This record gives sequence, structure tokens and C-alpha cells, in this order.
Amino acid sequence: MAEPASESGTLPGVRMAPPDDAPAHPAHAARTIRIVAEGSQRAAPRARTAPSPRTAADAQPYRAYRPAPFTRAERGQVTVLFGGLHWRVERLLQGTLENLGHRAQILPTATLADLMAGREAADIGQCSPTSFTTGNLANFLRGEAKQLGADEVARRYLYVTAGSCGACRFGQYHQSYELALRHAGLESFRMFLLGQDGIDQGAAPGGGLELNLPMTLGAVWSIVLSDVIQDLEYRVRPYERHAGETDRVARAAIDDLHRLFRERPQRGGRGVGNALWHLGTRYFVDAMKDVRRRFDAIELDRLRVKPLVKITGEFYLQTVEGEPNHHIHRWLEGEGAEVYPAAITVWLDYLMRLAVQDNEDRIGIKRGARRNAGALRLAQRLLRWTHGRMRGALGGAPRALPPQEELRALAAPWFHSRLNGGEGDMLVGKALWAHLHHKAHMICELSPYSCMPNTMSVGAMAGVLGKHPDLLYAPIEIKGDAEVHALSRCQMVLTEARKRAQREYDGVLQRIGLTEPQLREIAARHPQLQRATAVIPHQGVAGTAANFALHLASLRGQGRKKPAVAKGTAATADAKAAQA
Repeated sequence: MAEPASESGTLPGVRMAPPDDAPAHPAHAARTIRIVAEGSQRAAPRARTAPSPRTAADAQPYRAYRPAPFTRAERGQVTVLFGGLHWRVERLLQGTLENLGHRAQILPTATLADLMAGREAADIGQCSPTSFTTGNLANFLRGEAKQLGADEVARRYLYVTAGSCGACRFGQYHQSYELALRHAGLESFRMFLLGQDGIDQGAAPGGGLELNLPMTLGAVWSIVLSDVIQDLEYRVRPYERHAGETDRVARAAIDDLHRLFRERPQRGGRGVGNALWHLGTRYFVDAMKDVRRRFDAIELDRLRVKPLVKITGEFYLQTVEGEPNHHIHRWLEGEGAEVYPAAITVWLDYLMRLAVQDNEDRIGIKRGARRNAGALRLAQRLLRWTHGRMRGALGGAPRALPPQEELRALAAPWFHSRLNGGEGDMLVGKALWAHLHHKAHMICELSPYSCMPNTMSVGAMAGVLGKHPDLLYAPIEIKGDAEVHALSRCQMVLTEARKRAQREYDGVLQRIGLTEPQLREIAARHPQLQRATAVIPHQGVAGTAANFALHLASLRGQGRKKPAVAKGTAATADAKAAQA
């Protein structure tokens, strides 16, 4: 049995002895401590030296990474790296940066190799989006450093990305990226991390990177335009008659819009005049009408019965398209589903709602809170109006934004609106909104491993399902390297969604008293309904085929060719009598 510790709390058989000639002041640099074993001679004093400068620096509290200056003169020589979104918005953001004099390059979509590199470079317990993006940057820079050298890479490139999103990421991105750069031998590499209200490190030193109004409005318009195109693309592709046509048209449309943003006129200076130009110009509307003409060339068969799956979840995983979320969008389409993608504009709308709430809570306490709340409400309305305007340029075919106040009210019994990590109460609100308004057959929520805000929303959804047991909800935890497990969980719920979509369609056919061949006959008399931008009214059912069948039933009898009748014959009188 182990010998018990002594009453003094020291190890058994060991006693602490005061140092010989101990200095009077405790902060003396040469203090000595001796450990003396019982029954032995006193040991010689051993000096304890002061900590090394590096150890002292490491003991400092956390400090945000501060990059070396990036000057205006360097804009034409230094390439701005960015990524982490879907390819459409990345391409338009590239055009926005080029319009402002920057050289911009999109990082490749993260892969499983990037995930492993991110885990090696930083904390293995971090959320999978942090591992993916950290490893993605590190692997790209290592490849460039092998060809150019570390110093040349640090001179030629800088990195811009999101620095914070959820409540769980206090400095996490700063630390992960800084550690990855240190391991790659690129400590002098410059990166600028953007928060929700500016650059995390403060104003960018050197003035080379400015978050001014032309930059902000260009980014917002890039997001809005890419969102409506993405939504239309996902509404069209499952029903295209010629496979691959939608992808080809979408690529061509985004390339055209990239040139549009790169050549964007600088009107109205850098102040309010620039905002008024963006709001009033037809520069973007006319370009979207050209996009509409491209999509109108695609022929559709909307009578294919498919379950409609709404994607929600953590911002990065619901936005990116690739290995970080197991290609979930394309996988669902391959399984016979139609995907309702997550729009980035909805997240911007949510951030504005949070800012309005924050100022409303401070009315009467903080000076200017009422004025700020009013200005933010106006900005929120203008954002939604701009989104609606771009939808209108595409014929109204893309989906409208869900109302934020309704999302907050729906989520209120289960998730407090002031818990604003990640997407906060909006995850619960969007699931209920889609279910109660028949906007989707199924909800697929993508949650990163170790993501605190998403863990909270999944827990809240347990209460929601208790009251709405018919809501088909598939919470998928994504670590990045467990694809079979994640997709099999989604497939179990998708099987029930398929059955629900088929029952819904069969019920509609029974209600309208028509068969599918009869519906196809009606559709043939209305070729305009085969266009990708044809607006099919939502009539209280979720599926595209069910809504299309109801719309065709309302057109029954229209478009029939009347029999040719010669003038002045008995048949003419019979025809007039029949019309009467």
C-alpha cells in the first residue's frame, strides 16, 4: 500500500527545507529551492532561473492575430485568397474584388485531405468547418511554398475569411489559422478575419483592404444574385428533359455575371450616392433578364414525383457543396429528391433582425438606440426588396425569403430569440415554417461535430417533434470522415419522404379527377409551362408535381382548338347555339 502523504501535504519521505541565505524579497531573480529527503544530508542549493522570454510570451493572455500591413500600392501585386462558400457566390465575389483593383483567387473546395491536415495543424476537438478551412488553407500554401518558397508566398498572397460566427468560436479561427501557418513555416503570411461587423483585428493596417460601401454593397449584391440563381437551378435540374443542361446554363450565367461585377460602374462615390445607384439602377436587373432567357431554353417535365428536402444547419455546411457535407445536395438529387437550398440572403436578413432586436432592447437606455433600430429596419426592408426585385427579373420563379418575424414567433416556445449563436432560433423557425406551410416534405439539418449552437437547436427540435410528430426531420452530425453513417441516417428519413410525396400526388389526382396522361395532354396545350421560369402557384401542397397537377387542372378546357366551321352553313348556327 502506498505511504500516505504527510500532514504538510508534501510527498512521503520528502520535506521542504528553507534555502540557505534566502533573499528577503520574494521577487529576487536567484531564489533557490532545495528538496531534502528525510534522514539524509542537506542537498546543495539549486538555483531557479527566470523564465525565458519565449516562455513569458506564451504565458500572456490570448491575443488576436495581427497581420503585417497591406498597402494600397500592393493591391495590383498581392492576390487575395478566399473561399468556403458555394461556387456561384465565390465567382461573383471574385468579380467584386477585381472591380475594386484587387487580384482575387478562389481556394479549391475543401477535401478530406484538408480535414486531416486541419486536425493535425490545430485542435482535433474543433468543429469540422474549422478543420476543413484550416487544412484547406494550409495545404494550398504548402503547395505554393514548394514552388515559390515561403517568403515569396507571404509576399504574393493574403487570406480573407470569416473570423467568427457562433458563440463557441471565441478566437478559435484566429488560433487555428495562426497555428497552421506556424506549422507550415509561414508565420509572416497575412490573413484578415472578418467578423459580422468588420475586420476582427480592427482596421486593416496599410489601407490596402477596405470594407467601404462599394465593397459591402458589391458583396451583398453578389450574394443576392447568386442566391436566386442557385434556387432556380435547384428547382429546375431534377425535372430537366436533357441531363446536364441546367448545369451548363448555370455556369454560363454565373460567368456572365462575374464579368458584370468586374465591370461594375463606380457611381455615386463611396457614400450614400453609391447605395442609391445600386438600389435604383437597372444594371443588375437587365443582366438577370438575360439569365432568364438562358434558363427558358431548358425544357422541363414537372410531373415527375419527387420528395422536396429543405437543407438547414450550420452556415458553412449548409452552404458549401462538396466533401465537407458529403456532397449532400447532389446525393439527394441522385436519390430522386428535389433540394430546397439554404440561401445566404436569409442569414443576412437574420443578422439584421438580431441587430434590430439588440437596439430595441436598449431603447430608453442607450442614446440613439431608437434611431439605429429604425435605420436597420429600413436596411432590412431594402435587402428583402432587392431580393424580390432580382426574383422578378427571373420571372418570379425563385422562392421568396421567409419572413423573419414569423420565424421568430414559430421558434419562440422552444428557442429564445436572444440566443444568437450560429443561426440561433432560425433553425427551429425554418423547420416549422417549411412544415406548417407545406414548403417541403422533409428537413435535413447539417450539424458539425462539436458545434455548440447546432447541438442546442437539435435539442430544441426534440420538443418540436413532440408537438409535431408528423414533421420529417433528419439531423445529420457531420465529422467529415463518416460519410456512410451520415447518409444512411438521411436515407432512412428520405424513404418516408418519398412515400409522403407519392401519397400527396395520388391524393391530388383523386381530388381533381384526372389521370397523369390527361394532365400531360393539358400540359402539351400550354408549352409555356415547360419553361424553367414558368411560375407554378403554390396551392397548399409541398411537391412540385402535386402543385403542377393542381395548376393544370385549373387550365382544363383552355387551349383546345375549336372545330373549323364554314360561314353561312347550318353548322355555323349549331356552333353558335352550342356556345350560347
